[in-house]
Amino acid sequence: MNCVNCHLDAGTRPYAFNYFSTHGNYPQYRSRENAVLTVEQRVNNCVERPHNGRPLPLDSREMVAIVSYIKFLAQGIPAGEKVVGSGSIDIEYPERAADPVKGKVIYTRECARCHMEDGQGKWLSDKSSYEYPPLWGMNAYQPGSSMFRLIKAARFIKANMPFDKARWNAPVLSDEEAFDVAAYINRPEHIRPNSGGNDYEDIRTKYVDYPFGPYDDPFPESQHKYGPFQEIIDYRKEHGLYLK
Repeated sequence: MNCVNCHLDAGTRPYAFNYFSTHGNYPQYRSRENAVLTVEQRVNNCVERPHNGRPLPLDSREMVAIVSYIKFLAQGIPAGEKVVGSGSIDIEYPERAADPVKGKVIYTRECARCHMEDGQGKWLSDKSSYEYPPLWGMNAYQPGSSMFRLIKAARFIKANMPFDKARWNAPVLSDEEAFDVAAYINRPEHIRPNSGGNDYEDIRTKYVDYPFGPYDDPFPESQHKYGPFQEIIDYRKEHGLYLK
């Protein structure tokens, strides 16, 4: 895989993990590591987790090139500020748990033509990289990746998928459908590579939709994975717990 499989239109599409506000918001606290990371360390996050690669030396020409491009896209945006479309699109959380069975129907109808029925993606004709990335299997992103979290994945899917029809201001899927298809893609039966690593050693910094316990709230792993999420969010607000 490569960067544009997630950072669409070379990191310039709204609500598709674009880079416009990235450079000026690093160094940044990251809850998974419970540490402040530089933008170079965050790049290596992506190299290692979604791409299953080896981290780049921080002073390598490849790292310098990637960070220079991210900085180039941030020209004119003050440090610490975010432009509209830099984050994830707003989405309404279903009052029920996301349903991978319903999600499979949506996947077959809207996603399989690009990502293939088996979820293994589609190569470019020269086999240099993926035209459409794998969503599960041993070449897909790892469980520690952001896209393995349902809220994160559903927001991206709602704004951008299916790739050949949807845009953030003209979505194809409803909020519930986005959650259901994310649940299907990330179902436990779909194997993934897993290199391990430093994942939320402090349980107090876990995201609401991080699907692996333990947690500092009373909700089970199944609800943290599939929802309903609003109940967890309300509890965390009431008790002053981490809300990301």
